[in-house]
Amino acid sequence: MLVIRRMDDGKRSYTAMFLPGEEPRVFPTSDQEHARILQIFKQDKLYEGVWNDFAEYQIGRDARRR
Repeated sequence: MLVIRRMDDGKRSYTAMFLPGEEPRVFPTSDQEHARILQIFKQDKLYEGVWNDFAEYQIGRDARRR
């Protein structure tokens, strides 16, 4: 499973990508670049048949019920 996280050290923002058994890949990105990476890897919203944070943690589910 691929895990993508946003990191910030107070001076610069980074995108970190983690794969089991691999060294983490961390590189500087803008907010727009990070959002596009999430979109490409289908991590930006809930997708049918895709296991991501939105599926695992049910992010945004309360908003849809209103």
